[in-house]
Amino acid sequence: MALPDDRVVLLHNPRCSKSRATRALLEERGVEFDERLYLEDPLSREELADLGRRLGLPPIGFTRTGEAAWKASGLGRDAADDAVLDAIAAEPILLQRPVVVNGARARVGRPPEDVLEVLD
Repeated sequence: MALPDDRVVLLHNPRCSKSRATRALLEERGVEFDERLYLEDPLSREELADLGRRLGLPPIGFTRTGEAAWKASGLGRDAADDAVLDAIAAEPILLQRPVVVNGARARVGRPPEDVLEVLD
């Protein structure tokens, strides 16, 4: 499954307060969006590479390096992009959250208001 170009998508983890706040912000603004629970429906490696392009970030820039799964991967902050993408694909908990994707652009919602940049 590819990330759509014609719909706003929230990559969401309902257990995360920032993710819940971002979802609420989108709803308050009347934004129509699709919600993807990325822990249940993980992004493929190809989707992760595409997400990086839309974010304008290298993979390490949207990785949760404080997670136990990151430490277990044995990778460091200087890891090759391919290795980081493989790690996120294998352990979706490593994906920074929440992320809003809109067309060719995406933003991490930390703080949640940052996602508004891709909605204009």
